[in-house]
Amino acid sequence: MNRLYLALDVETGADAFRLLKRIEQKPAVKVGMELFYREGGRFVEQLVDSGYPVFLDVKVHDIPETARRTLRQIGRLGVELTNVHTLGGETMIRYALDGLRDVTDTTKLIGVTQLTSTDERMLAEELHINGGLEQAVLRQAAMADQAGLDGVVASVHEARAIHQALGSSFLTVTPGIRMNETADDQVRVATPKAAREAGVSAIVVGRPITRAEDPNAAYAHYLQEWSRTYETNR
Repeated sequence: MNRLYLALDVETGADAFRLLKRIEQKPAVKVGMELFYREGGRFVEQLVDSGYPVFLDVKVHDIPETARRTLRQIGRLGVELTNVHTLGGETMIRYALDGLRDVTDTTKLIGVTQLTSTDERMLAEELHINGGLEQAVLRQAAMADQAGLDGVVASVHEARAIHQALGSSFLTVTPGIRMNETADDQVRVATPKAAREAGVSAIVVGRPITRAEDPNAAYAHYLQEWSRTYETNR
């Protein structure tokens, strides 16, 4: 897949397009819940119509029929990638995939496993999930694969094990990518080089670019590091 998605961590659609105008290349972008809930589907369609490949990151997690109807609507937006939360269970995942495939064969659907803000203590003490993070993520990824999803969102720390278990064609999309900057509120972070070495299919970078003094230079730097690592590991 070899994508670097720029997370549009801004408040409004106008802010997003102002940011994108400062970046010389046309990046693939991730639209999260904050921006999507403010601007809606029309904004996503504007991005698609303007030539930006879109990952719509809304982590659908609801009863199966609602998930099916929601993915049917998302499928009409023309995004290349979207997601559901695997904690919704296999039936919900299958319904969601059916809804998406009712309207498009091109949008890929992946599953969220554990957020990159989740650590071992939180998993055990707050979520009461036993066996550790890697095993929890592997179980969720296996269920996603069984249900027909194209891949999962997972940290670099689990990506290698996922590919060993499920094969290299099963996509892993990884947020929490940094160089040497602060981890912000994400616990499990990694560099572009570490992501590629783990077999990650696509990475997501947000605040290190969107909050940079020169977003164009920051984006070019991350893209160069990701592409260089990709070429080295082909």
